[in-house]
Amino acid sequence: MRVRRLLAIWTAKLVSTGCKLAGKQGVTLAGKIALKIDPKILHDLAGQVREKIFVVCGTNGKTTTNNLLCSAIESEGKKLVCNHTGSNMLDGVAAAFVLAAKNNGKLDADYASIEIDEASTVRVFPHFKPDYMVLTNLFRDQLDRYGEIDITMKLLDRAMKMAPKMKVIVNGDDALSAYLAMESGNVYVTYGIPGQVFDQKENGEIREGRFCKRCGERLSYDFYHYSQLGSYHCPKCGFARPEADFAAEAIDMTHGLKFEVREKQGRVTPVEVNYQGFYNIYNILAAYSAARTGGLELAHFEKVLQEFNPQNGRMEHFTIGTTEVVLNLAKNPAGFNQNISAVMEDKRDKDIIIVINDNAQDGTDISWLWDVDFDRFADPSIRSITVSGIRCQDMRLRMKYVDIPCQLENDVETAIKKRVQDGCGSLYVLVNYTALFSTRAILAKM
Repeated sequence: MRVRRLLAIWTAKLVSTGCKLAGKQGVTLAGKIALKIDPKILHDLAGQVREKIFVVCGTNGKTTTNNLLCSAIESEGKKLVCNHTGSNMLDGVAAAFVLAAKNNGKLDADYASIEIDEASTVRVFPHFKPDYMVLTNLFRDQLDRYGEIDITMKLLDRAMKMAPKMKVIVNGDDALSAYLAMESGNVYVTYGIPGQVFDQKENGEIREGRFCKRCGERLSYDFYHYSQLGSYHCPKCGFARPEADFAAEAIDMTHGLKFEVREKQGRVTPVEVNYQGFYNIYNILAAYSAARTGGLELAHFEKVLQEFNPQNGRMEHFTIGTTEVVLNLAKNPAGFNQNISAVMEDKRDKDIIIVINDNAQDGTDISWLWDVDFDRFADPSIRSITVSGIRCQDMRLRMKYVDIPCQLENDVETAIKKRVQDGCGSLYVLVNYTALFSTRAILAKM
């Protein structure tokens, strides 16, 4: 078996190198080949992790949360395995371990922190049992791949039952995620934002979790932050938002994000970052909660946040000539609405490019575009909107229905070049999944 393991590792590394030389990512392919050569390789390598294995799941925010958690672990002087690229299905998870292994088949790692696609948990967990699962949220996402949220919840429930000793760190503000954790039988801790931040009159989003998962009664909300995230309770059975073990308080979004993390036992940690997006409060809070639950002191967390640069298209910044470009992934209604909020927090004049594809990885059903609040772009600070990608015509039609003019440019690179040449100097590029890597490559070379 050792021969097969070595062959799998060497072949995967060779494939990964070849793909990089060809200008492709190649992570998934490397993992797929490794598992084909040695089906037990993921089990064997994960078993070499000396301390703990974290997995991060959820519809939105798992890549940023996982990368933050990885940075926090490394700041403690620990060696770890992490799938920074966001390749989060079985092959990508396998690749993270295989490519981190040495040529002798050994893995030198204290921890592993792995982002996993929710539907892929039931395929990954037979290979290893994590010590901790971070569950960020559950929103409607890629209907043709996952169906309704209930299907995703059933898959996660199966995965949790596969790992009964796994501790769950869950977003208690999400009624769906909280219910799943409460009913799983696993030990769990919660994080959340206990106070109202936004004026309810300004928030017209459709909430996914309208009804109590325990009894079917319509949930009552004292307030909500966005989508179904907020302070909820069931007037019939008593199901309610749990008191957070880790709470974000004293939130100030005047310049970047500023808040305090208060632990139930009393420890308070100040947080201040220069990047935008209310949803990033949840991402930071999730990573902090996971690390502290895992026993890490986080003495250097402030420095981690100062040095952390969102990558892989998560509020990632580029400078092209005199134009500041922000690239961000937006692949479902809740995520896109939060992207729009982040854009509108920037009071400067700005140009926007929206790139929508419908490849298999994106989900071919793009009806979710009609649940996004694009009418919020009817603002004088939005100097221009350009639509691109495979489904650019559909996106143009969607904008027409909210009476917002836009330009159509089939070629993404051409669209970016035009806005760099004649734009206002601030450009936001919002893309869905398969458009992300190609668009990022375009921006990186410009």
